[in-house]
Amino acid sequence: VQLAEKQKAKYIYGLLERQFAKLFDNASRKKGVPGEVLLQMLESRLDNLVYRFGIAPTRRAARQLVLHKHITVNGQVVNIPSFSVKPGEIVGVRERSKSLEVITNSLSLQGSRKYNWLEWDDNEMAGKMISLPLRQDIPENINEQLIVELYSK
Repeated sequence: VQLAEKQKAKYIYGLLERQFAKLFDNASRKKGVPGEVLLQMLESRLDNLVYRFGIAPTRRAARQLVLHKHITVNGQVVNIPSFSVKPGEIVGVRERSKSLEVITNSLSLQGSRKYNWLEWDDNEMAGKMISLPLRQDIPENINEQLIVELYSK
């Protein structure tokens, strides 16, 4: 059951075992509940935020957009999907990429999903991470306690 929960979380966020284990290790060192900190770290990854803002239809597509240098953080191009975005930082679409069909289609289809820890500006094609998400703000159906139990064996 614990393994299945971990595998589900890895699949949802598109991570391999080594990345996930390293992220859990970092989360367990930080202050707070390890499971919640892990989910906050997963949610604050750049590829996940590109997906959450609706810039990309899937996390895989979001990862591709980041790798192909279509995404900026605070005006600087970042091509690292695992980049950890901090509260207050602005994630945007690069100026020359704003007309890309995949981005415009995704934004029009999404109707920009609303999360109370994120703020999106349609005109600028940029979003701001206001704060770290609380557990109840994360819609994924993951029982993080089982993951904590698995890694603490």
